[in-house]
Amino acid sequence: MRRHRTALLDNLLLLALTIALIWPLFRLEYLDNWPSIESTFIADARMLLTHLPHPGWQPLWYCGTRFDYIYPPALRYGTALLSLLGGVSTARGYHLYIAFYYVLGIVSVYWLVWLGSACRKSAWVASLATALLSPCFLFMTALRHDSPWLVPQRLHVLMSYGEGPHMSALAVLPAALAACFLALRRWNPAALVAASALCALAVANNFYGATALAIFFPILAWSVWTADRNWLVAVRALAIPALAYGFSAFWLTPDYLRITLLNLKWVSQPGNSWSVLIWVFVAAIFCAISFRLGYRQPARTWTLFVLGAAALLTVDVAGFYFFGFRIIGEAQRLVPELDLILILASVEGLRALWNRPAWRIPVLVILVLAFAPATRYIRHAWSPFPVSPPAETRYEFRIARWVHNHLPGQRVLPQGTVRFWFDAWQDNAQPDGGSLQGMLNQNLPDANWQILHGDRADLAILWLRALGTGAVIVPDKTSLETYHDYQFPEKFRGAVPALFDDGQGTVIYGIPSAYTGLGRVVDEHALNAVGRIRGGDDAAGLTRYLDVLDKPGQSPTTITWHGTDEVELRAAAGEGQAVLFQETYDPAWQAWENGHALSVKPDPTMGFITIPVSPGPHQITLKFETPGENRAGQGLFIFSLLLAAALFRVRPGFSLSPPLSSSSPGT
Repeated sequence: MRRHRTALLDNLLLLALTIALIWPLFRLEYLDNWPSIESTFIADARMLLTHLPHPGWQPLWYCGTRFDYIYPPALRYGTALLSLLGGVSTARGYHLYIAFYYVLGIVSVYWLVWLGSACRKSAWVASLATALLSPCFLFMTALRHDSPWLVPQRLHVLMSYGEGPHMSALAVLPAALAACFLALRRWNPAALVAASALCALAVANNFYGATALAIFFPILAWSVWTADRNWLVAVRALAIPALAYGFSAFWLTPDYLRITLLNLKWVSQPGNSWSVLIWVFVAAIFCAISFRLGYRQPARTWTLFVLGAAALLTVDVAGFYFFGFRIIGEAQRLVPELDLILILASVEGLRALWNRPAWRIPVLVILVLAFAPATRYIRHAWSPFPVSPPAETRYEFRIARWVHNHLPGQRVLPQGTVRFWFDAWQDNAQPDGGSLQGMLNQNLPDANWQILHGDRADLAILWLRALGTGAVIVPDKTSLETYHDYQFPEKFRGAVPALFDDGQGTVIYGIPSAYTGLGRVVDEHALNAVGRIRGGDDAAGLTRYLDVLDKPGQSPTTITWHGTDEVELRAAAGEGQAVLFQETYDPAWQAWENGHALSVKPDPTMGFITIPVSPGPHQITLKFETPGENRAGQGLFIFSLLLAAALFRVRPGFSLSPPLSSSSPGT
């Protein structure tokens, strides 16, 4: 009991120290770093807050996509609820959310090391090092030069690059591993539930954090098993991720994973076979060595884990940095995780030396030298949190507000920082979005490339019309926009009418169309005859498609949204015609008229919704129904909660005591 009180007092002190380091973050609304992608998470949470409790469809991004596809739920719901309950903006709610997790991350390192090594000194050193240092700066010089005042990488990427979800997942990771360590060593139902819940929480924040967990957890399970050689460890190692998936099943569906992996090609280079072979070879060496060294040696479990995890993650991240090593995703994004595991491995090495009295003075010298660079960061601890002037004074706010006021209900294409912030204050529909991993319509990358980088105005206009876009925001190289994505912004000048010019390099051009809105009544046979677009420069295919959509003589089609998941379509059709709605098709959309179900299918060219109808006037109700896999996932989630509640009632209860068998004399 005394050890628990001591650990809790340690945690309170760590909390105070970490809060002091990042105190401005708790008070921050808008960071004076507007190019950061944190804006997309703020916008996503703002859209969720407007449409609580859970929109099934997101009509504002990517010409429509499933709301669940856009991002894992933890940060978006946490931010929205903090905003709602605290009566603050979603920008403030986002910063409160990431601040809470950042502090949690430092404290969770203490618990992980204390439970793993049974050494309070090691827990303190590891926690302080995590808060103050980045070992990767020693050999990744580009990253060191990128971080002013040697701000630790986990905080630098959080504030400079908007890695809020990733760093929140990283914060949960040590706590999840600590609970897994307890649950794997012996039958402890409460620890198993806690481990599963924390693993699910890490995944619910971010997939890069989940990737690190997927690397570390098998190494931890193997390290525990080598000492125990009890196959019940394997059973528990399977039970933890199984229950964790049960907690995640309501959102982490097979289709979600499929879309995420499909879009990975737009945000990451593909892996290569030689990287996989090297990684497997290193893993095999670790398994062989640990199998021998860990036999009936519980005291070595923690050491084997941190050394194995450090070896495998170093190969992945440092290999990517120096040699182009790549398995999947962008390994350089895992630098904060590498920092963490290098700190844990270094502290464990120093602990082993400390247990030899002759080495204690050298260990103290090493610690002083290791923490010396932190003095530079401490002197500038609040520098990562520059406060922005009011949002209303910003270029991004003015452009987004003008579109909202003057082009209500129209789909408009923004770029750069305007795209990032386009939905942070109000609903503005766009054919792009905040993060490519949620994109359902795979025509969009071809379209965006031509619009942004092509030199042909006619081809860009064809794509914009095909996507149902009523206007395009074009910042030139002299504009206030940061990224200047347009390679040939002047191509639109004179080709389409200018609706707005801010006089500082940004022009909003209107995209003329024969009909207004996103609805058309089209000849179904002619539409099917167009076929697929053959690449971004297929002007002939786009022209044929638009000839069908804009054929003269159509009756007008009225589109009325009722929330995010229901649309009312009114149109009059002739023989062989169909109603086309320029919203991305998904099989969860169901159409009804007068109580009768209608067929809903994608158009073969752009993947938009088409509904074949009989001749005459029609009033169609189109609803996005909860997909069957989500309903099944909800059932599995409820079952998992009931199972977790039952397990909590099974003895032995949860214990936070470190494993005494792992301790060494003198720790």
